[in-house]
Amino acid sequence: MELEDLELLSKDELIEVVGRLQGEAEPGVKLTFPGKATARRITRRVRPRVQRTIAKYGAGSDEDRAKNLLIEGDNLQALATLYKERGNVDLILTDPPYNTGGDWRYNDRWDEDPNDPGIGELVREDDRARHTKWMKFMYPRLLLMKQMLKPTGVLAICIDHRELFHLGQMLDELFGEQNRLAIINWQKSYSPRSDKDHVSTATEYVLVYAKDEERAKTSLMPRSEEMDARYQRRDGDPRAWKSSDLSAGKGPKNQGMVYAIQSPFTGELHYPPEGNCWRMPRREIKRILEQWGVQYSERDLKDDARRAKAAGVRPDEVQPRVKGLVIKGSAKEAATQAEEVLKKGRWPVIYFGVDGQGRPAHKRYLEDVKRGVVPMTFWAEDDHEFPAVLGSVSWEHEQSGHSQTGVNELTAVVGPDHNFKTVKPLRLF
Repeated sequence: MELEDLELLSKDELIEVVGRLQGEAEPGVKLTFPGKATARRITRRVRPRVQRTIAKYGAGSDEDRAKNLLIEGDNLQALATLYKERGNVDLILTDPPYNTGGDWRYNDRWDEDPNDPGIGELVREDDRARHTKWMKFMYPRLLLMKQMLKPTGVLAICIDHRELFHLGQMLDELFGEQNRLAIINWQKSYSPRSDKDHVSTATEYVLVYAKDEERAKTSLMPRSEEMDARYQRRDGDPRAWKSSDLSAGKGPKNQGMVYAIQSPFTGELHYPPEGNCWRMPRREIKRILEQWGVQYSERDLKDDARRAKAAGVRPDEVQPRVKGLVIKGSAKEAATQAEEVLKKGRWPVIYFGVDGQGRPAHKRYLEDVKRGVVPMTFWAEDDHEFPAVLGSVSWEHEQSGHSQTGVNELTAVVGPDHNFKTVKPLRLF
């Protein structure tokens, strides 16, 4: 790195360089590509666009017009124009060029002067430097996008397979892998395409990163009538409910909640599934079980080996002498009492199947479910009590729309001669 390059670095960047030279850089993968240092520098050289008011294009009051801004020009200049709003943006949605070959231009003079007015030559698929050019193009824009976001802000960026890995590496480096919220796989077409490759390409991706995962705020998707229809009143309960598992994950970390629950109907001892624990506090479970007309007591069943299997730990790692909840008194009398409650209806929140012969389950009431759903793989899971951490998820076109939907939407606005063949549908955004 040249001396003039060091003079342009910020304090944090200088510390990073010194640490790297001393072998004390932070752990993790560091991305290197030709021109990276230049790409980082030019963010300080780009000039904002000159703004002016054109009254004849305005509508509404002066106050209403003051809330709107139309920026014409390169998006790096647009980001520089908006830089006064840095740290105040909740969400950035961006759809960069996919580098398919002939779909975007690159001006080599931008490497030194991002304000050069030339639009550059089309980057063709056979250009051996096209990936490097694309990364030099994207890196300064990603830097500014991160700076624009609030501490709670989120970036969602569309891409296809051609630059998916390069983009992911840059985002991991700039935002940190821990702040990657999702890699969403959405269905852009609903019928096989005539691709020249071995597999028909029907999906693209949206990479979602938080500026700070612990502070980021995301919302739920709206619930549908079909989801709500799964909640019923099969036992005469005035509140609609559906069956839910009484267990939850993290059994190894919550071994005090891994123990036997005795069924008042059959006398069978039930443990959480392997690796899980009961999701309610012990005192609450005992209180609800006794609503079956049966008294329960806590007893050491000397079942450490069985609880170790349920918790998903080795026998020598299990928390010893955790007591189970067992019937106090006669099992036969308990079954009689429980059968009477079952026939009467309006069962307790913890029940053992519609005939009393199943595992302990939990009545989840519709009114207690969050008014929305967390997007999961293929949108298969409907109800969640809390937002799950998003992983790699696939979205079918029924939920996110597809490219033809986007084309139709654009045609409805501007007419049929727009010449865009790949348009993101509004539903995806």
